Amino acid sequence: MTPVVRALLLANVAAFFLQFTVPGLANAFVFVPQLVLLRPWTIVTYMFLHGGFTHILFNMIALFFFGPRVESRIGSRPFTTLYFLSGIAGAGLSFFLAPGSPIIGASAGVFGVMLAFAHFWPHERIYIWGVLPVPARILVIATTVLALWGGFGGMQSGTAHFAHLGGYIGAFFYLWWLGRKRTSFKRRVEAAPAEATRKAVTGWKSIDLTSVHEVNRGEVNRILDKISAQGVGSLTPQERIFLSNFVPSDDRKQE
Repeated sequence: MTPVVRALLLANVAAFFLQFTVPGLANAFVFVPQLVLLRPWTIVTYMFLHGGFTHILFNMIALFFFGPRVESRIGSRPFTTLYFLSGIAGAGLSFFLAPGSPIIGASAGVFGVMLAFAHFWPHERIYIWGVLPVPARILVIATTVLALWGGFGGMQSGTAHFAHLGGYIGAFFYLWWLGRKRTSFKRRVEAAPAEATRKAVTGWKSIDLTSVHEVNRGEVNRILDKISAQGVGSLTPQERIFLSNFVPSDDRKQE
């Protein structure tokens, strides 16, 4: 299990325990759209409260199954941003479209993670109830339709439908921004002169693998093995730029 997913699971379970053992605790952290200016912290804290065992169980199961692959794909820091931005977007949409309805639950953040999963693996089959296979992108489309229907009066189930939609919206725009950022990085790499990128990896021997996050460690090891076997000249411009991110700053300054 990846580190941020593990931390979120533990935090949600701990908050759920406190919620039902400390009287009145939840009242201070539930998100009430009409009171957001008086209690701004609730746009985040509401994500750690749940209405019952079934509520937290399904949210944590979804986070457990979808979260690690997404975190491994985009990295722990972007994953953390994705999760909380989705949750905050869920609160924001609820503020505008359902101002009179208090909300709790990690669903908006989890829905953001689900959207990211469907973005990267749209045809991956998700087994509903362990039986019915549904492609990830179809699952997202279906839950979006249900949230729209429920949010605009199709069913009154006590579910924060607009928070779910907000989670999808927040994740969509964050993934769009990540895509633009990485496209820009790729263009800079392709435009970088080979000599300049060669200088960027002259300090490769000083890289401390213990300081490299486990998400990137495998790729760094692969590139270092390639250098050992074929020399620095065998690296592609992309590999040179990637490796330069892990050269200690003092070594880079000496160039």
